[in-house]
Amino acid sequence: MSQPVVAIVGRPNVGKSTLFNYLAGERLSIVDDTPGITRDRIYAQSEWRGRIFSIIDTGGIESKSEEVLQQSMREQAQIAIDTADVIIFIVDLKVGLTAEDTDIASMLRKSEKQVVLAVNKADQIGDIPVDVYEFYNLGLGDFYTISAAHRLGVGDLLDAVYDAFPPESDASEEAERIAVAVIGKPNVGKSSLVNRMIGQTRLIVSDIPGTTRDAVDTPVDNQYGHFTLIDTAGLRKKSRIDSSIERYSMIRSLSAIDRSDVCLILIDATEGTTEQDTKIAGYAHNKGKASIFVINKWDLVSRETGTLEDYKKDIRSTFPFMAYAPIISISAASGQRVNRLFSLIQSVYEQSGRRLTTGIINDLLAEAVAMVPTPQDKGKHLKIYYGTQVGTHPPQIALFINKKELMHFSYERYLENQLRRNYGFEGTPIWFLLRPKEQSDRT
Repeated sequence: MSQPVVAIVGRPNVGKSTLFNYLAGERLSIVDDTPGITRDRIYAQSEWRGRIFSIIDTGGIESKSEEVLQQSMREQAQIAIDTADVIIFIVDLKVGLTAEDTDIASMLRKSEKQVVLAVNKADQIGDIPVDVYEFYNLGLGDFYTISAAHRLGVGDLLDAVYDAFPPESDASEEAERIAVAVIGKPNVGKSSLVNRMIGQTRLIVSDIPGTTRDAVDTPVDNQYGHFTLIDTAGLRKKSRIDSSIERYSMIRSLSAIDRSDVCLILIDATEGTTEQDTKIAGYAHNKGKASIFVINKWDLVSRETGTLEDYKKDIRSTFPFMAYAPIISISAASGQRVNRLFSLIQSVYEQSGRRLTTGIINDLLAEAVAMVPTPQDKGKHLKIYYGTQVGTHPPQIALFINKKELMHFSYERYLENQLRRNYGFEGTPIWFLLRPKEQSDRT
């Protein structure tokens, strides 16, 4: 296995997410003093001594709790353990050895995986308290004292993790993946859809709005291609974001859109489109993301002639700025038409990466101008000297013109429509970059 997987486990509030964020090199996990903040597994990549590896942050394991979410978190942690090659088990030096630590250690021994024990919150440089030796009672061998918050002892810990890695294989590098962000307001079925698309209970599914607080990455390989699905916390109105935890989640959800290639914008069929849907879709559009409108919970809609067409008309009316985005109705609960999403994702991603030659673009511009003359102001016509594509994802067309102020948005929309009519670009925005003659002369 060319890229080992490392899971970070432990009971709540021992510093798992702090260590994860340090290894990931960015703030991917929520860090807060409230136990139980990290609910789903979080994936990222890290590197040590030239070896790239995946790391998984997990929700805190509370072995005795019967609360529904805690049971789900234990299940998620178990999946992470089953997936991992090496497990970092974190305990808290300040709290000392607990019964829950002992229960988790027993679970880890049964997994027969390589386990590296990290005693966290050894924040003082110097002699280690004698109490630390009680952690030998866990039966996991030697331990490593660290301070994840102050970056102390982490190098020695990573050396031990590195030594536990399986041998490197000669497998070729992983194929390019399409990053797909599943976005929408809370409780619209995002986690249910991701679970259905990967065919297992990958994410906690609950009817409690806001259950998914972290943006979670899941690699998926199938006959349609290579994908990374990003399930995001539901985006709420700012007035409803009452805690710092939810603020973190909103920031991360927007960040998930930023790093995605394709956005699945989920609409609840039982509610129709809302103002919040408009804001979510608008953010994806402004970021130039290829997008698909996914009407979920279609199995709950009464079967009437023209119902789907009515929904499509509503979406086109509510999102006139995203007329390019295809619309599909599904049921994440039953799996209805979910498999069609993969080919649609692949299609809009390819359209977003489509590149036209300068000759093709200028032939199209000449024909478009011949059919509909350029706008004018005070007797002065807009002149389009030539155009060329300068980027993809989204397609970016530079237009060299005489004066930027003469380009009316309606004519820009006309040119966009001509491009789409002739060359597709379904599912992706098209950006026009206006380069006035004065600017082109200087460069």
